[in-house]
Amino acid sequence: MKWPVVLLLGFGVFGLTHQALAWVPTAVESRLLSRGQMILDVKPDGASGLIRAGIDIDAPASVVWQILVDCDLAPRLVPNLSTCRILERDPFGRFDVREHKSKSLFFMPSIRNVFRSDYNPPDRIRIRRVGGDMKVLEGEWSLVGLDNGSRTRALYEGRATAPFSVPGPIVRLVLREQIGGGLIALRHEAQTVSTRP
Repeated sequence: MKWPVVLLLGFGVFGLTHQALAWVPTAVESRLLSRGQMILDVKPDGASGLIRAGIDIDAPASVVWQILVDCDLAPRLVPNLSTCRILERDPFGRFDVREHKSKSLFFMPSIRNVFRSDYNPPDRIRIRRVGGDMKVLEGEWSLVGLDNGSRTRALYEGRATAPFSVPGPIVRLVLREQIGGGLIALRHEAQTVSTRP
């Protein structure tokens, strides 16, 4: 059930259909993030799952931004994503429409998601579903500069609803695994790029 992270790193972005997402970590969460720990909370939210996640990265926000918007990198960052394809692109770089296809796993079929990513460089990406299999798919990335811009706090909040009936605890377990893996991959990629000469 590894389809959902497609919403994260696919991570792309939008005009949200629900209220604007504006998660800010608590003081306790901020301390954990500053110690290098990841924050990851997945809980029921009506028919959807609400995801809140964050990680501190030893790289400037500009580096993290470039990784988040790079469709070619998405399959390396998003667990079980097989393809990322840009279907439409604004000539001014304000948005694009992407298609993500996930690999089928166990009893789960492959999932196709089409979402619009709206870009507010250098710190905000919003995503919303425009087609595909997911019933609900929306989210927002926020990049917060730390230590005079040499480091970045990457925060994500989103909602997703599976295209088929799956018990909530299973969905939350898979989301935690997938999103956690995606955040670790994002940090690794950004820190690798940032240390290149």
